[in-house]
Amino acid sequence: MSLTDDLRKDMFTFFKEGNTNASDILKMALASIKNAQIAQESEMTAQDEERILRKEVKKIEDSIAQFTLMERVDLVEKEKSQLEILQRYLPELMSEEDIKTIINNKIKELNISSMSDMGKLMGAVMKETAGKADGNTVKNLVTQILTK
Repeated sequence: MSLTDDLRKDMFTFFKEGNTNASDILKMALASIKNAQIAQESEMTAQDEERILRKEVKKIEDSIAQFTLMERVDLVEKEKSQLEILQRYLPELMSEEDIKTIINNKIKELNISSMSDMGKLMGAVMKETAGKADGNTVKNLVTQILTK
């Protein structure tokens, strides 16, 4: 069963149970996947669906940050519950230690010695960690390692 099938099945289940918050977030995720499918005019791969779901998670995380700044506890709680629901469908991201190992291997492999090569290193690391690591985490770790 594909991710889209799982989302659709669970959306209907949540709807029947009366859990509109969960049903709505899954409906929104399905709409994003469908829109992306229409835009690329071809079938979505599992990686494409996961990438889109990660974008939706990122949007919710940004909303949580903004609502926290505005001290809107009610909206923060709603967004956090939606975030938990979406994260159930995504594989766990790599640990920082695993990312550091990849970064150090790429530094040796590409013979990188300074911050001027950061773009080259980032490209290589992101290619290897595609979908398994957050880009901001990778960027922060690359910067940290290169500035030692």
